[in-house]
Parts: sequence; C-alpha cells; structure tokens
Amino acid sequence: MKILVCISNVPDTTSKINFAEGDTKFDSNGVQFVINPNDEFGLTRAMWFKEKQAATVHVATVGLASSESTIRKALAIGADEATRVDMEPTNGLAVATQLAKIIKDGAYDLVIAGRESIDYNGGMVPGIIAAQLNYNFVNTCIGLEIEGEKVTATREIDGGKETLSTELPLIIGGQKGLVEESDLRIPNMRGIMMARQKKLNVVSVQEMTNGSEDLKFEKPAPKGAVKLVNANNLSELIDLLHNEAKAI
Repeated sequence: MKILVCISNVPDTTSKINFAEGDTKFDSNGVQFVINPNDEFGLTRAMWFKEKQAATVHVATVGLASSESTIRKALAIGADEATRVDMEPTNGLAVATQLAKIIKDGAYDLVIAGRESIDYNGGMVPGIIAAQLNYNFVNTCIGLEIEGEKVTATREIDGGKETLSTELPLIIGGQKGLVEESDLRIPNMRGIMMARQKKLNVVSVQEMTNGSEDLKFEKPAPKGAVKLVNANNLSELIDLLHNEAKAI
C-alpha cells in the first residue's frame, strides 16, 4: 500500500499572532512553526500501517523553503520520502490543486490529510482533492482499518460517531482519534540523522487560477468587562440581558 500524508506548516499554538503591511500579511517574525496537529495524527497512523502492513509512506507539503524543517521532522519520524511544492500556500483551492497533481502522478492508494489546519481553519483541502481526483472521501475520520482494498473508517458526527465501509483509493480528513496524543512520536537522534539522507523533492508550481485572495486580516475584538449580578436579583439580570446585552 502506498500512502501520502499531506503536511501543513503552521504556527505553534502558543505563538502570538500579528499582521503586517496594513494587516494584509501574516507576520512570521518570532513565530515557531510546527506540523499541523491534525496532520501529525495522520502521520502517526500512517507509520502504524508502515510497521504493521509494510506500507510505503511519503509526505508532501505546499510551502516555501522555510517549511523544510517541518517536513524534515516528518522524515525523522519515519516517512520514506518527501515532496515540497515551491509555493506560498495562499488558499485552500491552490493547495489542494497542487497536492492533487502529486497524488495523481504518484498513484497513491491512501491519502491522509488533516481535517483542517489550525492557521486558516478552512477545512476544505481534503474534500477538494477528493473531488478533483474522484477518490472516495471520509472527513472527520477518527478510526481507520484496511484489509486489502477494503476499508473500515469511523468518523465523528454530531452526537456520536459513524462507521463506514469503503474501498481504496481513499482520502481522509483525519483528526485526533486516528491516534491519541500519547501515541505521537518524537524524532530520536537516529531518525534525525537518517532524515538527512532521505529524498526531499522540490517541484514547481502547477499553473492555475486562484479562486480567491486574502484582502485583510483582523484580530477578534478584545473581550469586554464582566458585570456581576447578584443571584437573588433576577429582575436586574433580565433587564441587562434585554437592554444592554441585547441577548433577549
């Protein structure tokens, strides 16, 4: 089985986010970048298939040269080969189109992408890839078992979970549940040294027309002051909710 794990290079969740150039660009100064958490769950699951079913695991990202340290970490964890599309990931359609070409050219059986990345939270890339390639698709995937061409997948739904039966080729939008946080792997020294010898392909951008562009970014408004109301004064609470908060 040939597996591709799609990797996003995202700011660490503890990073302080700022914008530059009149709030039109993300300011990356002083920001540490990491593997997108949903992608890391998928990568760990792919490593399980490599170890248990002798699968081949490749990783791919769309990003500039600054993202190579992140994809090298994926190689150090155990991926066999990596590909970087030399392009700034401007929007979900552009990213999905570039990845779709890699998947088609590589004839991958299983594509594991994160449900969404934690930077823009678009949640669209795996679905667009599946539509462009006509692959079976399971989103919000929290469980995956493969036997030959047959796949049993579990996905999270409102109020519970759903188990599905499908076939390869398949793309999933994975999240926590594919593996748990305690299962995530930290590269050891041997893995880091071996990663330096593994192949990292840099490919040119496939020409396309972007469907959208970012015009401006804006931080959420700061939280307002909290007004405390005596629990015994119900009439005051109702008055504040009605006339001040406009909640009722």
